[in-house]
Amino acid sequence: MSFSNIAVLGLGKVGKLAAHLLHDSGFNVIGFDLHAPRNALPFPVRHTDLTSPDALTSEFSGVEAVLSCLPYHLNKGIAEAAHAAGIHYFDLTEDVPTTKAIIELGTDSKGLMAPQCGLAPGFVGIVGASHAAVFDTCRSIRMRVGALPQNPTGLLGYAFNWSPEGVVNEYLNDCEVIEEGVRKWVSPMEWHETLYIDGVKLEAFTTSGGLGTMCDTYLGKVDNIDYKTMRYPGHMDLMNFYFHELLMREQREIAGQILVNAKPPVDDDVVYIHVSSEGEIDGRLQRKEFVHGYRPVEIGGERQTAIAWTTSASVVAVIEMVHDGTLPNCGFLKQEDISLDSFLATKTGSLYADA
Repeated sequence: MSFSNIAVLGLGKVGKLAAHLLHDSGFNVIGFDLHAPRNALPFPVRHTDLTSPDALTSEFSGVEAVLSCLPYHLNKGIAEAAHAAGIHYFDLTEDVPTTKAIIELGTDSKGLMAPQCGLAPGFVGIVGASHAAVFDTCRSIRMRVGALPQNPTGLLGYAFNWSPEGVVNEYLNDCEVIEEGVRKWVSPMEWHETLYIDGVKLEAFTTSGGLGTMCDTYLGKVDNIDYKTMRYPGHMDLMNFYFHELLMREQREIAGQILVNAKPPVDDDVVYIHVSSEGEIDGRLQRKEFVHGYRPVEIGGERQTAIAWTTSASVVAVIEMVHDGTLPNCGFLKQEDISLDSFLATKTGSLYADA
C-alpha cells in the first residue's frame, strides 16, 4: 500500500534528522517527543506518553506508517501497536530479542514490519548481501563498522555520539556468527583483529546485533559470517577491564552514565565501514570490498554528524523504497533482501554514494 502520513517517534539527533529527510521527500510527518523542540520544525510535534498502549492506539489511527527512533526497550510495544493498527513499522534497533518479537508479528501483518533499518544492522547487511549475490559460492562475509571521533583523546579514543544504552548492550550481549558452516553464539569483545582504512590503524572485535537476520538467511550458503565494531587501538582491552574486572557489567545503566560523562559527544566524527567478502566466480577465488569513511555533511542548512546522517539516511531510504513499491508492503523485511543499487538510487540513499 502506498502511504504519505508517517509518525516519527523520538526527536533526538537521529529522529529529528530522519523526520526532516522524510518531510523533504514529500511525506506528511508528525513528530512525537516528550520535550518541545528548541527550534521550530516544518512539521507538527505532539507530546504523548508512548509507553501507554491506549495512547499509541489513538495516535496511530491517523497515520499509515511509524518510525521509532526511541530506546530499544520501547520498540516491542510500539511494534505491537503498529501491527494492531495495520500500518507499516520501521525502527533502528540492534536488540536481538526485540527483533525476534517483531519477526513473529510479521507473519500475519497487514503492513510491513521492518526493524534494524539503521547502519548496523541495516546498511552493512545490504552491502554484504550485494557481495554474496555476485559469487557462485561465497565462503565469507566480514562486516565492520566504527563510529568514532576524528580527533580522539585519551586511552579510550572514543566519544559517545550514539546511545550509551545501545553501546553497552553491544559490548555485553552475546554475538551470533556463522563459523565454518556452523551457526553459534560467541562472547562480545573478542576475536580481536587489526585493520587499516585510509592509512588509519583500527582494531575490530565482536559486538552484538550488527548482523541482523543474516545468519538466518545465509546458513548453509555462506561458511563464515561475522560482524565486528571498529575502534582505535587499545579500546577493547580497556572496555573489558571496565566491564569485567570492575564488574560494571552488573550495573549497565550506571556504566553508561559514567562513560558518557567521561567521553561526551563530539561534532567532528567519522563513520568507517569495511565490508569484505570472498568466494568463487567461474572457478576463481575473488575478494570484494566496500570500504568508506563517512564524515559530517550539511543537510537542510545544518551540519549533521556522520553517525546521525548515515543512520537517518539508511532508514529513510528504505521507507522511500517501500513507498515507491520497490520493496514489499506487508510481512517482515530482512535488510539483506534490499538491493544496494536500488537503495543508492533513492533520493536519500544517494547520500551514501555522494558523501
